Parts: sequence; structure tokens; C-alpha cells
Amino acid sequence: MVSTQEKEEKVVEFDIVAATNEHLKYVGQIVQLIEDASKVKGTGIALRSAEYITKKIAEDKAVIALHNGEAAGFCYIETWENKKYVANSGLIVSDKFRKAGLASKIKAKAFELSRQRYPNSRIFGLTTSLAVMKINSALGYVPVTFSEITQDDEFWKGCETCNYYDVLQRTDREKCLCTGMLFTPNPSKIKEKRIEDKTKREQIFYRWVRMKINKELK
Repeated sequence: MVSTQEKEEKVVEFDIVAATNEHLKYVGQIVQLIEDASKVKGTGIALRSAEYITKKIAEDKAVIALHNGEAAGFCYIETWENKKYVANSGLIVSDKFRKAGLASKIKAKAFELSRQRYPNSRIFGLTTSLAVMKINSALGYVPVTFSEITQDDEFWKGCETCNYYDVLQRTDREKCLCTGMLFTPNPSKIKEKRIEDKTKREQIFYRWVRMKINKELK
């Protein structure tokens, strides 16, 4: 007879940290994880080279999850438009560690690192995964159109290795299988800034009108 304790799933422990140079030895495993995931239909994940992953780790722009000396998951940070936008990209979890809640923990750590390093930046992501959408929503992201995230061509070039890049091309970068999601820091302050900018524009316009009227009256 199987005991209740034996029936319970074994809790798997992970070490989830901001990646440093000591984690460069896992680059090969990470690249393989990304490549394996890209072959799964509907994932929409772009390939990344060993050089690219190495650079992200060296720049302190990555989060890695480890289990018994093995890379269990990974995510990296990118910045765009002079740090106006930040992306937590390439979220990947090894197949053997799925269903362990690891993706949400890695995402939360990457989000925390992004907020620490770029507190005033807007954080966005593209994903086809319903699970990732739920994780993002819990962190404060909302679904947005692609026009509301970075328009930097270099970012979109990163989609070229995705299996669904042709969809993005055919729609003039307006839609794809991915859903765009955005986190905006201090939305009330941004709204106040927009109102302030609008007020200044109106003041300049009215000043210009008065000057024109005075000139015509002379």
C-alpha cells in the first residue's frame, strides 16, 4: 500500500539568482534549452547564440535557475530606446522541471532585477504562452498593441529566428502569434507628466496666437 506521503509530489529546490561570470559554464546548456523549446510548435521563441547569452551574463542582465549543478531555467534583460523600455526575454525552463512553478519564480526574479536597475523604465514582453501571460498579469503587466512597446528595429530583428517571423512581416509588425504585455512604473506620475506637457503646449500655442494678433493689429 502506498502511503499518503509517498503519493505527495517531491518538492524540488532551485537556486534562482542573478547570473554572474561564475555561471558562464552553463551557457551551452542554456543555448540547448532555447533551441529545444524553439522546435515546439506554438512557442514562438527566438534562438540565441552562445555569444549572446555570454554577453547578457557578463553584463549582469540575466537570471539563472540551478538544480544540482544543472541549468534548470533562464531569462535575460534587454534595454531599448536609451533605457526607456526594458524587456525580460528568453524565459525558458527545462522540460524535466515543468509544473514546478519555476517559470513564475524566474520571471519574478528577472522583474525584480529590472526594477532595481531601471526603476523608471517600462517593462514589456512578447509571449505566446498563456502561463507567462498569467505570470505577467500577476506582476502588473497589461496586454497592449505592438505600437505601445519599443519600435527599435534592433529589437524586432531579434524575432527573425522565430518560426513565425513571416506573420510579423506580413502584418507590418502590427500583430503576430505573440501577445504584447507592458508594465508601466508610476502610471499616475506619467499621466501627470502628460497633462503638464499638454498644458505647456497649449500655453505656447496661445502665446503664439496673441503675438500674431498683436502683430496684425499694428
